[in-house]
Amino acid sequence: MISREKEHKLTVIYFYICDLYEKELKINCQRFSNNSKPEFTDQEIMTIYLFAGYEQRYFQVNEIYSFTKDYLLSWFPKLPSYQTFSYRLNLLTGAFQALANKLIGSFKPEDCSKLFSIVDSMPIITSGGRNRTGKVASEITAKGFCSTKNMYYYGCKIHTMASVRLGKIPFPESMIITPADGNDLTTFKQAWGDNIFSKVILGDKAYADKEYFNNNKTKTQDIEMLTPIKGIKGQTEEIKQRDKAFNDIFSSAVSRVRQPIESFFNWLNEKTKIQRAMKVRSTAGLLIHLFGKMSMAFIYLIF
Repeated sequence: MISREKEHKLTVIYFYICDLYEKELKINCQRFSNNSKPEFTDQEIMTIYLFAGYEQRYFQVNEIYSFTKDYLLSWFPKLPSYQTFSYRLNLLTGAFQALANKLIGSFKPEDCSKLFSIVDSMPIITSGGRNRTGKVASEITAKGFCSTKNMYYYGCKIHTMASVRLGKIPFPESMIITPADGNDLTTFKQAWGDNIFSKVILGDKAYADKEYFNNNKTKTQDIEMLTPIKGIKGQTEEIKQRDKAFNDIFSSAVSRVRQPIESFFNWLNEKTKIQRAMKVRSTAGLLIHLFGKMSMAFIYLIF
């Protein structure tokens, strides 16, 4: 049994998923087999996954299944075996991706800045260590280095562009997944470079490219990228000392404004344990881990 308050939340999530499934999600997991209308529905699977993570903080599939079997069987009497549940869940990667995008787009807070945005990335680790080999989801993972944690790892990255909110954690505008060896600046150019206008963007030194932004984007799209100032090779010590005070103050100001993006990543990881994907065993499983956890984090917005 679960409390009446939790029953209410379970019901709200279920009806929200059912409504959205009929309007948008079903095209991402359409079936054309004889089993196109299974007794245990996709809507029920998504509801169980989201509720168990959001409300009970169960993040592994086996934990979610065990909780459902022990406490929610009266709500979901057609619950299949664990193997079938896990298999069916992995078929819903497209639906969870669409759901995450819908939640982010539909519940954007009114205090989000229209002018200022922050960009950064966080590592998703499927295997840690310099000498380990990544054998899981090799189509979307690679070996990378996280300078913040000073570690080598196998996995992928979540690149995020988020709107600045005064005194609050920034809210994501868009989130992109790439292998861990993907360059942050290259990802920005490919994912967002031609699609945003009239913005001031704050990033770390990885996004510094004066030629790209000053010559192209400032004139054509009114984009300005602000990053901490990088040292210039070959610059004389006299010039370095002359510019040091300005460079330090400017770099500190940029870092202070963009620091909340780290708070957003910490919040996302605290809510879902998304960063640690060591137990994932397939590409579909990793995608469910990523998009499912994003949906899990933002499902609270419907309340």
